[in-house]
Amino acid sequence: MKRFVVYLVVLCAIGVFLVSCKEKATTSIATEKVDFTKEGELQILKRDSIITQLDIEIATSDYEVQTGLMYRESMAENQGMLFIFPNVAVHSFYMKNTEFPLDLLFIDESLKVASITENAQPLDETGISSQVPIKYVLEINAGLTQKWNIQVGDSITYTRN
Repeated sequence: MKRFVVYLVVLCAIGVFLVSCKEKATTSIATEKVDFTKEGELQILKRDSIITQLDIEIATSDYEVQTGLMYRESMAENQGMLFIFPNVAVHSFYMKNTEFPLDLLFIDESLKVASITENAQPLDETGISSQVPIKYVLEINAGLTQKWNIQVGDSITYTRN
């Protein structure tokens, strides 16, 4: 009888634990809409000829770099996000919580496009490597790399507001 009571108490404790975990797991946190904030301007160049000019947000802090364009529904064609790293290294990105496809331009410390990833898919957590050491990454809407004929070796210039 004593053994039965112990089993019953243990089963009840497990049941309470499972119910409380289930309740916590179904609670979701709503995210607020994030709007574009112009922090500078960027030009993409092909042999000193301007291909296009963009309004840019600039990501330099750990939080800005980790968040990037997450939780946004879209970005205008004339906008982009420039990531500036403190070190030159092979850097990796992913599309977690990013709701629209992007082209990523990986840019070396001399401001030249070193590698390109086109059409990175929304919400994909697969790593996207720069494949070579870089200092900057420019994220633009998917398809613009082809539209503007951006190639490895093209360069950028940018100014901060």
